[in-house]
Amino acid sequence: MQASLIVFIGAGLGGLARHFLNLWITALAGVGFPYGILAINVIGSTAMGLVAGWFAFRGDGAGDVRLFLATGILGGFTTFSAFSLDAALLIERGETLAAGAYVAASVVLSILGLFLGLWAMRAVLG
Repeated sequence: MQASLIVFIGAGLGGLARHFLNLWITALAGVGFPYGILAINVIGSTAMGLVAGWFAFRGDGAGDVRLFLATGILGGFTTFSAFSLDAALLIERGETLAAGAYVAASVVLSILGLFLGLWAMRAVLG
């Protein structure tokens, strides 16, 4: 139960950071292009690389800290960071084809899923 609470608190903080950073960047750059979310995805993925690298190269298995930072804060900030880490791990293991399939399937199927959800709601509520 403690691990769940650690993730819950971290995700809340990460989500709050994502919200305010997106508002700030959108206020600066405008709404014509999703600069805020793009920046959040890049920042979150870079931070995930730093966190994963720290734990990988320091060998420090501080599970609660890793849960709080990677799964909690960065997961709440952007799930793109976890997606990027998974793709990078596949590439580093030499599974380039699997990484390409994972990236393509994630992007295409997620966008298709979004359109399916929109279609379903239009059909039910429209």
